[in-house]
Amino acid sequence: MKIPLKIKLANLPTPLQKISFRGNQFLIKRDDLSGSELSGNKVRKLEYLLYEAKREKADIVFTCGGDQSNHSRATVIAAANVGLRTRLFLWGKPKKIPDGNNFIYNYLGAETVYLNKQQYKDVNEIMFGEKLRLEKKGKRVYVIPEGGSTTLGILGYVDFISELNNQFDLTKINGIVCAAGSGGTAAGILAGISLLNLNVKVYAVNVLYPENVIRKKTLQLAEGCILDFNLNCKIKEENLIVLSGYSTEGYKKIRLKKLNLIKEFALETGIILDPAYTGKAFAAYQENFLRKNSGLKNIFIHTGGLMGVFGRRREYLSI
Repeated sequence: MKIPLKIKLANLPTPLQKISFRGNQFLIKRDDLSGSELSGNKVRKLEYLLYEAKREKADIVFTCGGDQSNHSRATVIAAANVGLRTRLFLWGKPKKIPDGNNFIYNYLGAETVYLNKQQYKDVNEIMFGEKLRLEKKGKRVYVIPEGGSTTLGILGYVDFISELNNQFDLTKINGIVCAAGSGGTAAGILAGISLLNLNVKVYAVNVLYPENVIRKKTLQLAEGCILDFNLNCKIKEENLIVLSGYSTEGYKKIRLKKLNLIKEFALETGIILDPAYTGKAFAAYQENFLRKNSGLKNIFIHTGGLMGVFGRRREYLSI
């Protein structure tokens, strides 16, 4: 096993809490509490990625996401923390008055390039083309793909499983439930449970890609991580279960039924879920586990996204 070094950015371990909702108890891993500005799951990946960027003596970091991307916000903040500039390639349009995550990008002076939906399909080619152009001028560019989901980045969630296992005996649970955008969090968890030889299901609630695409992405990342870092384990593909149908309205939208669930959950627990990831993942968790009173056997991961809520104020206040 050859695990790379990382920069300490996150406040770890994050709490594992037992709470109650609608009379059903369940376990929630609060990765939204990994830090104030850096809150959420992205920082675990960035600890490895930005260490590599500094080791390669990068001048600037490129990454991408939606115009309210939690990953992009975390990257801008983390990069500033270690003395690096950031350029973001965002799917969306600039706003006269930025809000939510978009406000943070602007506040911290990140360079932003806006792409339409069609252009964003080629975002990796666009980023690497711009990297090549800058490197011809003597600049060093480090590119972080969508969500920080690389075989290096997902080591953050291999670590996560060891952390969680120290908090709770994972031989006593059936599954772990998380939102899946780029698939990195689920992939790291899948590799982590394989490394500890745990018989635990990983339930990935896909919010962005079709089921077959996110399954393929997740498995390739997990298997690539194991290969790249000589982890002494093998993935059991049957341990990855993709839960579909919880983002049919589209990545940037959320249905009223889910908004009502999010608000009810906030009123009862004081925990705020975001509209793109955790809100949709919790809708899946409620339907598949809480209703069946199996919340103490299936841990829900709150992967953050609070700042994105401020970009959706009108929808949140309309209910």
